[in-house]
Formats: sequence, C-alpha cells, structure tokens
Amino acid sequence: MNHQINDSNITITDRARDYLLSQMNKSNKMNVLLQAKGGGCAGFKYDWSYPENNEISDNDTYISLDGNRYLIIDSFSAFKLFGMSIDYVEKLSGSSLELINPNAKSICGCGESFSA
Repeated sequence: MNHQINDSNITITDRARDYLLSQMNKSNKMNVLLQAKGGGCAGFKYDWSYPENNEISDNDTYISLDGNRYLIIDSFSAFKLFGMSIDYVEKLSGSSLELINPNAKSICGCGESFSA
C-alpha cells in the first residue's frame, strides 16, 4: 500500500521544491525518486532518478511537491532518510541539493555518501 509521509518527517525547503519541479518539467516527468544505495566512499550514496513510467510502487513513501507530482523514497531507503531535510543551495562553486540526514553516522567530504 502506498503511503504519504508528513512534511515533519522529511523537510523540503521551497527552494528545493521549486528546483525539483523545474527539473521534472525539463525532463517531462511526474515524479522523482531519491534512494540510499550501497556505494560511495562512506557506505551509502544518495541517488536521484526518475522512476520508470512515473509510477509509485507498493510500499514506497512519497511527498507531494505540488499536489500532482511527488518525491518518492523507496521502502529500502525510507528508514535511512527519515527525518532528513532537503535544501537547494547556490554557492560560488555551483548549486546543488543539500541533504541533511540525522541518520548519517558520518558523511564523506563531498556530502554525497554517508554511513548509517
């Protein structure tokens, strides 16, 4: 059964929401998927993709970005990402989504992988 989590469990800033929606518009996609996959220099890495056929699978967690489009987190990743916040930051060196994960025991220097 699909289920939606409250914004209090995962926080997405307006900047991050707007960025995700703009990327989805450019790619003509309805949903975006965030996963914690094995790999990276710290054990797990964050992986952004578009789900095939824009589908939300059974047991996925999803957060509405605008009422019709969703950020999806698969069931394997949900407990590793619970309570995180997602922001979009612009720096002199470039812009990116910044993930602050309270479940990460350590993070690598680039911020793209973590240990849980």
